[in-house]
Amino acid sequence: METLTSLFGAINGVVWGPLMLILLLGVGLYLQLGLKLMPIRKLGIGFKLMWQGRSAAPGEEKSADKDGEISPFNALMTSLSATIGTGNIAGVATAIALGGPGAVFWMWITALVGMATKFAEAVLAVRFRETDSLGYHVGGPMFYIKNGLGKKWVWLGVLFAFFGAVAAFGIGNTVQSNSVADAMSSSFGVPTWLTGVVIMVLAGAVILGGIKRIAKVAGKLVPVMGIAYILAGILVLIVNASQIGEAFGLIFYYAFNPMAAAGGFAGAAVMAAIRFGVARGIFSNEAGLGSAPIAHAAAQTKNPVRQGLIAMLGTFIDTIVVCTITALVILTSTVWIDGEEGASLTALSFDAALPGFGNQIVAIALAVFAFTTILGWSFYGEKCFQFLFGTRAIMLYRVLFVLAIPLGAMAQLGFIWLMADTFNAMMAIPNLIALALLSPVVFKLTKDYFDGKEVLPGEALDHDK
Repeated sequence: METLTSLFGAINGVVWGPLMLILLLGVGLYLQLGLKLMPIRKLGIGFKLMWQGRSAAPGEEKSADKDGEISPFNALMTSLSATIGTGNIAGVATAIALGGPGAVFWMWITALVGMATKFAEAVLAVRFRETDSLGYHVGGPMFYIKNGLGKKWVWLGVLFAFFGAVAAFGIGNTVQSNSVADAMSSSFGVPTWLTGVVIMVLAGAVILGGIKRIAKVAGKLVPVMGIAYILAGILVLIVNASQIGEAFGLIFYYAFNPMAAAGGFAGAAVMAAIRFGVARGIFSNEAGLGSAPIAHAAAQTKNPVRQGLIAMLGTFIDTIVVCTITALVILTSTVWIDGEEGASLTALSFDAALPGFGNQIVAIALAVFAFTTILGWSFYGEKCFQFLFGTRAIMLYRVLFVLAIPLGAMAQLGFIWLMADTFNAMMAIPNLIALALLSPVVFKLTKDYFDGKEVLPGEALDHDK
């Protein structure tokens, strides 16, 4: 096991090293500039379309059985269910603990370029999606690689699907159930095995029902819990109002200047702020990993650009809104200087402002966020598995995924976390290659949409035939 851990540790150091961060930021920046900053300029239109997309849009999406399985709004909520999770609570705290306050600035930069990445992913997912043998729409990087780049590139889609199917068991399953079990045990004294069994039963009831049931639950849970967490964060910031200006000052100053050690904080170079800010930002919003477009491909829409405008909101909401709330809560307290990190840093920061129940707020938020992440990633992994082994393999994957939940809750996750983190990065590589090569399609479809021309969803392609 030590040899395997060392091997994955070495691979992880490469795949999450400077080259990967440059690739993620580079592709995002290229897409943002190629789109003439449209994702930032048209943010308001994205929110308007999201609100309209709570049900199938009038006219074009009436034939829901033909045009997708879930509403555009629920497609966004399903993708947000997978992204708003431990990254927003533990990931932000880790970025600050290891990279200093300046890491938050680089998380913001990652999100601003990531909005273009997420937009392009969703556009291509709807443009090149297929209909499987059960009549459901399937899409994502493996399909836009296969149908957009041609059959000679199918091997790249297979690589993505393999990495995605494996990564889902880690980052989208065992890591999440372990985080919930740990939080429930430390905050409420609930045994880890019991937490694992309860999550397995609840998640199984949803996951075994497929995308429609997942989207229905995500469409209700994500907005409620997301808004509740943001309101709790705002309450903390009202209590700490006098420290907010100083917190922003720390973020901007230490984004470009090294920070000396203070208290239990070990200090951080500028490179550490950039590295941990970008890495945790990507871990949180998943822009570039290729996971979210799998959900957006199932949306009831004929227009890929419209879904792209809704999809890009996922990155904005996840990082610019939720992660910023967490970061300001941490930086307006003094707990981070004491050397704490991870979810406990966020919990202690909430508790410092709201003694007695701040810790419980974070524990409950972490539990719900992790639960919805399990739901979202079960769908991502399932579609990757389906791409590799066909429609008949779907139920097998669902059952194995559900059974893995209690194992994760009780396991020591050092190696599993390392393996999942490595496969996560390896998902991004085929996806980023495809995004760069298919960028002319994204630019053309976007220009046509804003010029008022008709934008078609792509050919009627049949999978499994």
